[in-house]
Formats: sequence, structure tokens, C-alpha cells
Amino acid sequence: MTDTVPDRDLLLRMEEITKGFPGVIALAGAQLRVARGEVHALVGQNGAGKSTLMKILNGAYRRDGGTIVFDGQPVDFHSTQQAQASGVSTIFQEINLVPYRSVAENIFLGREPRRLGFIDWPRMNQQAREILEGLNVHVDVRQPLMNLNVALQQMVAIARAVSFETKLVIMDEPTSSLDEREVETLFSVIRGLKASGVSVIFITHRLDELYVVCDRVTIMRDGRTVDERPMGEIGKLELVARMLGKELGEVRRAGATGFAERGRQATDHPLLEAEGLTRGRALQGADVTVRPGEIVGLAGLLGSGRTEVARAVFGADQIEDGEIRYQGQRRRFRSPAEAIRAGIGFSSEDRKVDGIIPHLSVRENLTLAALPVLSRAGVVDRERQREIVDRFIDRLGIKTAGPEQKIRELSGGNQQKVLLARWLCLNPKLLILDEPTRGIDVGAKAEIQRLIDELADDGLGVLMISSEIEELTEGSDRVVVLRDGKTVAEIDHDAINQDTIMTAMAHGDSEPAVQPEP
Repeated sequence: MTDTVPDRDLLLRMEEITKGFPGVIALAGAQLRVARGEVHALVGQNGAGKSTLMKILNGAYRRDGGTIVFDGQPVDFHSTQQAQASGVSTIFQEINLVPYRSVAENIFLGREPRRLGFIDWPRMNQQAREILEGLNVHVDVRQPLMNLNVALQQMVAIARAVSFETKLVIMDEPTSSLDEREVETLFSVIRGLKASGVSVIFITHRLDELYVVCDRVTIMRDGRTVDERPMGEIGKLELVARMLGKELGEVRRAGATGFAERGRQATDHPLLEAEGLTRGRALQGADVTVRPGEIVGLAGLLGSGRTEVARAVFGADQIEDGEIRYQGQRRRFRSPAEAIRAGIGFSSEDRKVDGIIPHLSVRENLTLAALPVLSRAGVVDRERQREIVDRFIDRLGIKTAGPEQKIRELSGGNQQKVLLARWLCLNPKLLILDEPTRGIDVGAKAEIQRLIDELADDGLGVLMISSEIEELTEGSDRVVVLRDGKTVAEIDHDAINQDTIMTAMAHGDSEPAVQPEP
């Protein structure tokens, strides 16, 4: 491991951190060193120990062993409030603020400025306004937080962290729900924090982002720290290899995703034909065709209409115009229940909001869509249910302590496998996957991608929405590109590459734009 920062320049030093849970060693001698005023990436597969290490740092968990030195002093935070008061703030992937309270109230929640025992509203609003303006965010701080989009809510969470006169901000997957413009705004804020001397620990599964905003990276695997490097000294493939514990040459041969080389033969008869789908401004003439045994990638920038096409096909949103033919017959599903009965499954983009039910078990989540089939007179056939759950836990390699484990306790990749199993147990003919690998680590991502490949090889038609160009390039038999709610290009297998997809997304066709001569 490269020793790149002198101790005198360190804000945080965590050494030989150990933590165990019943039957599991989560951390086994992990370490993390963060310099003053740097943006430090923390990466690793789900289960590598990143979250546990951060929860020990912010006081949510107690460590079993090891030392933590923060700002020159040994520390042992007993709560997140104590950590926050000492200058360590955490911004979680799911924004943990109060939507019905005002922006200012959320920034000062629990420590509102007071005058004569009452909340000093003018002072609180003014201070909130000043903090946000320092982050180049200009909003009415008196409005409810829920009126703001996700990106601005993220900025409010950062403003709350800054208001504590923080020295270190932990950002856990801060870009997972942001579009490209919003990501760049967030990066500008991070650079501003760095310029003011605040350190940032940046956790993300989007490896490209690390090279844009981070100075150094710590790589974890199996509860241990396996490397620490300046970002400029490690390439993307080597980074992936270190995370997976593989040789660099092996990762080069396997490609950037878990998809096998494309070229499968789909049948000639379309499974799904959607033409001229129109719905308000969201859809303005979208077309897509999927054949059995084919993976069709759906590409486009945020707001291009990708999810809207999926929801229209699935019956979640009703179209105003256009035609949908499914298995050769003209259909317009009035509800998702109709689509499910016809053999269509839909794994939505946000698994935590629209997918899993966190307080229910793996068994209950996996068989949720199958309950009408498994029930008679309102009574669930538990034996059949158990057989289905055991079969798909084994088939998909879902890592769980057992069917009764709460799904919220599983890693993101295993939660995604449960959602896939939810549809596969119904033997669908068409599976719509909206960002199937978002927010999961590279190892779990490759497993999901290989599974999608196998399903298509077995004759399942797959419509796959992805924001990752590599995933579309390596995983699709055809790519349909949407722009402003309209299909602007359809790229056949032999012509699929990153340039053709990005050209279509930017210019509305798959031919490179011709530059005028000077």
C-alpha cells in the first residue's frame, strides 16, 4: 500500500479497525487515512466493509478494536450527534430530512436559533439563506423541502452538514439520483468545500466520477483495506481488478461488464411492438420493438422518455396516442396487473422506493407478484411459496441468512436479485429492466448482467434501460435511442459502439455530426 500523505497533513487516521456481528466479521484490520482539504474516494464491492467503517467513524456503530485519530485527537464517538458536534457530518444516499418542514428548518433541525425561548424565524431564515448562497444555491428557504427536486434536496443536506462547521463530510452515493447537470453542480460544491479546507469522503459505484472529483482512493475488500493511491496513479481497470481481487489481465479479457459477446439470434416475430407512443410532453412518438431472446437497450439522456416508454408498455401510465402490439395482438394494458397476467415483468429504477418492501422478509418480497397464483380463497399455499423461494435463492445465488431475513439487511446487489426473482418466478415472456445495476458494486453488477444474458439465451425478451454506455454497448443486441420523448435512432448489433450511441443521444441520429471546415 502506497504511503502518500505525511501524518502531519492528515485530518483522519483509522488504523486496524475490527468489527464483528453474529456469525460475520465485517472489518478485519481496516484502515483509512484522509488528508486535510482533500476529496478521498472509498470504494469496494457491497460487503467490503465501507458502510461499516463509516458507521464506526460517525458513531452509529462501536468498533471492537483499532484506533481513530481525528484532527490530532484520539476519538471514540458514541453517537452520530457527538460525531457531528466534533466536525464529522454524513450525507446518506437516502436523504434523511423532513419533507414537510421548510428548507431553513431542515438545515437547523434540532438546534433552531431562539430569542426569548421562541424560534427566531427571521434569524434562522437569514442564516440558512447565507449558507446556501455560499454553496451557490438560491432558493426560498421558507418553502417546504418537498417542493425541491432531488438535487436541491441534496444541497440542503450538504448545507446542514456545513452549518455544523464541519471538518469532514461523508457522502454516500450522492449522485445516484442526479442527472448530469446536477452532478456537475454537486461537484462544484465539493470543490468549494475542498477549497475552504473541508475534507470529503466520497463513496460511489460510478467509477468515472472518481477521476473527476477525487484526489486519492482507498480500496476495500472482505473487510480489509487492500490499497491506497492517488487517483492519477491507478487506472479504471486496475481499480476494478483490486476491488475484485483479480489479476489486471483477467479483467481486461473479460471486458467492463458481465455480458458475454453479443450475437444471439432472436426470432423474427416480434414479441412487443410499440409505435408512436404519445403522452403529454413526456412521449412524442416513441417506437420500440423487442423479439423473444433479444436484449434491446433503451438509451437517452435524463428526461428523454425512457422510463415513460416502460411505464406505458406496462400499463402504469396510459398513452394518449400510438399503438402497442404484444404477441401479435393489439393491446393497451389498463393496469400493471393486466400486463403481469399477460407475461410482462417490470423491475423499476428505484428499488428502494418502487421495488422492495424493506420491513418484509426475502420470502415475502420475492413472491409478492405471485401471491394471486399462490393463494386460494385468500390463503397462501406456504409449501409452494417455500419451494419457489428456495429454488430462486439457489438459482440466482442470493446471499441471505435465510428466506425470513428482512430484505433491508441484504446488500444492494442481492436486493436486486430478489426483485428479478419476483418476476422470474412468474415465467414472464417480456422483462423490462429500468437501470438494473444502479447503485450496486462491480462484482454484483457482473452477476446481474450475466443473469440477464442467460435469461435472453433461454428465450426471454428483455427491454433494458441503462444510463451506462458500456452496459448498453456490451449488453444489447440492438439499441433504441430516445430524445425529447421520441425515438431518434435504432442501432443494430454490428454498429453498436459508444460513439454511435452518444452521437444519437446528442444529435438525434447515429451518424457522427459533420463539422464544418474552418
